[in-house]
Amino acid sequence: MSDFLPTGIQLTYLVAASLFILGLKKLGSPATARNGNVIAAVGMLLAIVATMLDQHVLNYEMILLGLAIGSGIGAIAAYKVQMTEMPQMVGLLNGLGGAASALVAVAEFWRLLDSSQAIPLDVNISMLLDVLIGGVTFTGSFLAFAKLQGLISGSPITFPFQQPFNLLLLGAYVVGSAYLIVTPDSLPIFLAVVAVSLVLGVMFVIPIGGGDMPVVISLLNSLSGVAASAAGFVVMNNMLIIAGALVGASGIILTEIMCKAMNRSLFSVLFSAFGSAAASGGGAAGSTGDQTVRSIDPEEGAMMLGYARSVVIVPGYGMAVAQAQHSVRELADQLERMGVDVKYAIHPVAGRMPGHMNVLLAEANVAYTQLYDMDDINPQFEQADVALVIGANDVVNPAARSDTNSPIYGMPILEVDRAKQTIVIKRGMSTGFAGVDNELFYKDKTTMLFGSAKDMVSKLVSEVKQL
Repeated sequence: MSDFLPTGIQLTYLVAASLFILGLKKLGSPATARNGNVIAAVGMLLAIVATMLDQHVLNYEMILLGLAIGSGIGAIAAYKVQMTEMPQMVGLLNGLGGAASALVAVAEFWRLLDSSQAIPLDVNISMLLDVLIGGVTFTGSFLAFAKLQGLISGSPITFPFQQPFNLLLLGAYVVGSAYLIVTPDSLPIFLAVVAVSLVLGVMFVIPIGGGDMPVVISLLNSLSGVAASAAGFVVMNNMLIIAGALVGASGIILTEIMCKAMNRSLFSVLFSAFGSAAASGGGAAGSTGDQTVRSIDPEEGAMMLGYARSVVIVPGYGMAVAQAQHSVRELADQLERMGVDVKYAIHPVAGRMPGHMNVLLAEANVAYTQLYDMDDINPQFEQADVALVIGANDVVNPAARSDTNSPIYGMPILEVDRAKQTIVIKRGMSTGFAGVDNELFYKDKTTMLFGSAKDMVSKLVSEVKQL
C-alpha cells in the first residue's frame, strides 16, 4: 500500500491536469464556458484530495481549517459580489494567488533555515523567483483592485525618474538574490528581497491607467500562474507546477490578444502611461469642437429602434457602471417581439477585464448565440438599420481608421459608423480613456441620447412598448 500511494497520487495528478486542459479548452467559447468551469473545478478537487493523501502532510487539522475558512469566504463572495464588480474580484483573486505562492517560498526558506539544512541551489533559485513573481502579483493586483474600486485614481500615476527608480529596485533585487545564492542562510537579506518585490508590484501598476486594466488583469493572472508553478518547484509538487504553467501560458496568450485588440505592444501598455497626456497630441479633444451633434429624446430613439429590421447593440464600460445590462436585455426582448433582429457586438477590450461585457450580459440571461465578436460583426454593420452604442467610446471611434495623428490610430474598432443609423447613449461629450474626441458623435448618421445608460435604456423600453 505504501508503494502504491505515491503512484496513485501522481496518476490522480495526471487526470486532474487533463481535466484542467479540457476545462481551459471549453472556456474558449461562451457556449461551453460553464461546463469548462465545472470540469476544471472537478480537476482541482481531485488534486486537493490526492495532495491530502501525501505522506508529507503532517497537520490535517490546520489544512481542514484553512479549507473551511477559504470555502466559506469564496461561497459568500460568489453570492454577494455583483457582476459589475467582477473585475475587482478577479484582481483580488490574482493578488491572493500571488501572495499564497510567495508565502510558500517564505515558509520553505524559514523551515530550511530553522532546521539548519543546506539550501540546494535549484530550490534557492526557485524560492527567489517565487518571491519576486508572487510579491509583484500580490501588491500589483491589490493596487489594480484599488484603481478599479475607485479607492485611488484610475489615471496613470507618474513622477520624475520613475523608470530609473524601478531599475534601481530591480537591481537591488538582483544583487540581493546573488548574495543569497552565495550565502543562502541570510535572513535579513531574504526579508529585504521580499520587501523589494512588494514595492516592485506597486511600481508596476501605478503608471497604468484604468482603460488598460483588461491587459493588466490578464497579465497579473498569468503571473499568478507562474508564481504557483515556481512554488511547485520549491515544494517539488508536480500538480502545482502543471497547474501554474497552464494558468501562466493561457494568461499570457490572452494578454497578447488584448494588446492586439488595442493595436499596442505590451511594453507600451506597461510603460507609456497611456492616456495621461493624450489630449495634448494629435486627434485630441477639441479637434472637432466646432462641429455639431444631433440630440434626440427617448421617444425618437424608440421609433428608430422599433421600426428597424435589424439592430446591433454595442455595450461598453458605461453600461457596466450604470448596471444597465438587465434593462438592455429587456429592450432587446421587446424589440424581438416586434420582429426586430437583435445582435450584440463585443469588442475584446470593452470594459475593465477580458470578457467583461460577456459576463454582464450572461448575468442578464442574454443568449450566447446573440453575442458576436468584432471580426464577425463588422461585416454586418452595413446591413444594420440601427447601431445602439451604450457607454462605449474609444472602441467605436472612426479616428482609429482615418486619423494618423490619433493615439488610437490602427486600433481595431467596431465599425458602427457603417450602420444606416447610430444612436449613442452617453452622459455627455467627455472623451474616452485615450483622451481623444470621438468622430462618431459628429457623423451625419449619428444621434446622441444623453443620460445615464440605465435610465435611458429603461425609457427606451417604455417608449418601444407604446409603439
